[in-house]
Amino acid sequence: MVFNVRDSEERKTITEFPNEIKKWEHVWIPMSDGSKLAADIWLPKDAEENPVPAILEYVPYRKNDFTAIRDSIRHPYFAGHGYASIRVDIRGSGNSDGVLLDEYLKQEHDDALDILDWISEQPWSTGSVGMIGKSWGGFNGLQVAARKHPALKTIITLCSTDDRYADDVHYRGGNLLASDMLWWASTMFIYNARPQDPEVVGKSWRDNWLDRLENAPPFAEEWVRHQRRDDYWKHGSICEDYSDIEIPVFAVSGWQDGYTNSIFRLLEKLPNESKGLIGPWAHEYPEVATPEPNIGFLQECLRWWDQWLKGKDTGIMDEPKLISWVQNSELPQVTYEKRPGKWVGDDSWPSKNVQGQKLWLRDGALSFDKTVDGDSIALPSVQEHGFYSGVFCPFGEPGDLPADQRLENGKSVVFTSEPIEESMDLLGQPIFHAKVSSDQENALLAVRLSDKAPTGESTLISWGMFNLNHLQSHEHPEALEPGKKYHISIDLDVLGQQIPKGHQLEVALSPTYWPQAWPSPKPVTLTVYPGESTYIELPVREEQPDDMTCGDHFKSPETAPVIEREILREEKRTREVRHDLVNGVWKLEDISDEGERKLLTNGIEHGSLNKNTFTIKEGDPLSANVTCEWELKVGRDDWQTKLKTFSEMSSDETIFYLTNTLIAYESEKEIFRKTWKEEIPRDFN
Repeated sequence: MVFNVRDSEERKTITEFPNEIKKWEHVWIPMSDGSKLAADIWLPKDAEENPVPAILEYVPYRKNDFTAIRDSIRHPYFAGHGYASIRVDIRGSGNSDGVLLDEYLKQEHDDALDILDWISEQPWSTGSVGMIGKSWGGFNGLQVAARKHPALKTIITLCSTDDRYADDVHYRGGNLLASDMLWWASTMFIYNARPQDPEVVGKSWRDNWLDRLENAPPFAEEWVRHQRRDDYWKHGSICEDYSDIEIPVFAVSGWQDGYTNSIFRLLEKLPNESKGLIGPWAHEYPEVATPEPNIGFLQECLRWWDQWLKGKDTGIMDEPKLISWVQNSELPQVTYEKRPGKWVGDDSWPSKNVQGQKLWLRDGALSFDKTVDGDSIALPSVQEHGFYSGVFCPFGEPGDLPADQRLENGKSVVFTSEPIEESMDLLGQPIFHAKVSSDQENALLAVRLSDKAPTGESTLISWGMFNLNHLQSHEHPEALEPGKKYHISIDLDVLGQQIPKGHQLEVALSPTYWPQAWPSPKPVTLTVYPGESTYIELPVREEQPDDMTCGDHFKSPETAPVIEREILREEKRTREVRHDLVNGVWKLEDISDEGERKLLTNGIEHGSLNKNTFTIKEGDPLSANVTCEWELKVGRDDWQTKLKTFSEMSSDETIFYLTNTLIAYESEKEIFRKTWKEEIPRDFN
């Protein structure tokens, strides 16, 4: 995961603000149990004489080094415009006390309430607080909002979800997300093992480091123990009761992000004052994200903060409830620098501007006319289907996106429409409906929706998958009865996409999707039954006159100056699919060298290297294997630390096997080594 700031000629660096600012470093915030959390605070110089509202970002990614660059462009900007901007490391991360035991624990939320209490009591605070965060910080913003602290007046949540089970990095559609679950667990495995800074915490840093090395667990073990939607996942999922959130929410994401589906649910379920924004972006803040166009997102944040923390009428509430970037059709690329398109606005969600359009499946065709029952269609298991699907959650790195889907179509069953007679805009969630049967008790179905150009290229525009054992519920899965016909519905990812005149739509079906979904225990053949109940429903949006101007208020991006750093090693990314023709083995090797840099503000040097390998053999679902390897360095002058981790996951018909090894070095001398091994029964996965 790269936390660098993307340079852009279009982004304006602001060095003078309406308010002179000061920064307090290494501020300790006391918790009710006696622990303390580490914070940096930027605020106007006169805030103690003229108190201001506060903005809180609360994440585990280490303010002193790994997020110092991104923090520097955002928090000073807010402070310069009349806010106290506070960046806190979660318990067990950075220089904060403790060990980080898992994501979004109740302890994390309780600590946030203590932080809000503390902010409210400060002489520079008016007692009104907003929270902002991307990914983890976006998640806990929603979760803390549900705790109803009186000081928290609003949040801005980016790239987050309301549903920790159905729509996160662990499981999708009830399927274990092989592509990203172990990778993300391995990321936090090494991140949680990083030491505190001796210059900040003193001599206790080493004992505290050894405590983290010994006691910070591999998160993957707990995640795999909970393969169904139980209380573990319900905790922190605000979809369990949206009414818990009574404050306005500004929800933001991008079409390349892995967390866009939640925007539509949040706008439908949360208070009327909430708003949504979706651009073309990957998992990043919109002022620096790829692909372009970027927007002046920090200015939009100020309009939101001023509206809800200062009581000013900024006009933001007069604008559409949802503003979306509908992308023009583009030929497939694994990286886009720009995505041409247009801004559109909808005053409510669900929107009266969007209507469902059904296309029925039969004999390799997609038809706008309802079909009568046709011959059944067999979907065989091709285990290597999915290698060109891209990553679940792109961060904007080279190679993240799906390749030309012609590379996948021969490994699935494809249904293609006639050329579209008139261009259409799609905005919302496609839903696939079908009557199916399985020849095995355990099965999944993956659905791909693609835009096929007249020249033949096929661009993936949405996809979804579903564990058919979860037809009754994610909480109580059941074995399938072989040969029995079932009616299913599968939500695909939301999209904002133009389909031009003359293009065709493709729907591809398969009972495999490696490495997105962990394979079913045995090879599966599904049977699809064409007819009136087997179709895909597309969200077709009618263009509105106000669309022409709904993005006019966006300004060019502004940021505060990036802190000075020296690049010690450049970043590099390779992502390569290999096919052993002799042995029938397919392998995806993804190497992300995230580089190394030195922060001139505090002298800290940090960098990392990550290699992920996904392997499967033709015809053998039990050959599926994922390995994630990391090397990470943090140091300064004579204080140098290095961590290495190795994580592996495999399975047989009944058991998942997990291995995690952690090695720590101080000045190149090994001081710690531990291996965790776990066997976890498969639970309809």
